[in-house]
Amino acid sequence: MSGDKQRQRSKDNPKGSRSAEKPVESKRRRDLKGAAVNLPNWVIEALARTTPRDRVGPALEALGEASAAMADGRYHVAVKQAREAKRLAPQDATVRETLGLAAYRVGDWDTALAELRAYRRMAGDQQHLPIEMDVHRALGRDRDVEKIWEALPDADVHPAVWKEGKVVYGSYLLDQGKPEQAWDLTGPDRVGPNAHEADLRVWYVAARAAAMTGQTETARRIADAIVLNDPSFAGLDALDREIAGASTR
Repeated sequence: MSGDKQRQRSKDNPKGSRSAEKPVESKRRRDLKGAAVNLPNWVIEALARTTPRDRVGPALEALGEASAAMADGRYHVAVKQAREAKRLAPQDATVRETLGLAAYRVGDWDTALAELRAYRRMAGDQQHLPIEMDVHRALGRDRDVEKIWEALPDADVHPAVWKEGKVVYGSYLLDQGKPEQAWDLTGPDRVGPNAHEADLRVWYVAARAAAMTGQTETARRIADAIVLNDPSFAGLDALDREIAGASTR
């Protein structure tokens, strides 16, 4: 976490598309316009099955624009386009997912939570539970954070999603003034090169927890390992300041 209250951004799926393997695609539509031409065929076909025919084209174009804006980091634009896609195709899971992720990026917590819940129920996909947990964290809903954390081990999710859950819950523990528990959760057995992005995010929380518990040498070692793997990792300057501050106390 880059700062006690900064919200974690899920990097597992930044474009808002589901990670599960899709069926073999059928023949490509020829009436696509604008950014819709870049959407995967399974997304196009799923939307077409749940949307009135006269709305399919405009909905796909809005969804394509939203997805492109998400990929470029233009999150306010993504929210606007995803809202339009939802107006046209409210029964499409990918539309609801994209709006939820875009809203999360701009800090519209209520919209993010409502849309990601809708996506989870429509698609049966639990990969965004850590983001839901982080939204509850942002809203100060401690019990809801705890409920999702307790449910996460039984969820059918990729290991990277479980690690992101550790990032969010570990940061929540730091918010609660429980750095020892955060360290117990996130402290790595070892650090080194060739780490995955999900591991670096866990290490970041571990380094903060180590600094807050007076383990400044350990915190520095973990921070150095993050730099070794990704010198541009978000929040490194803030982490350096936190470790330096802990060293002077």
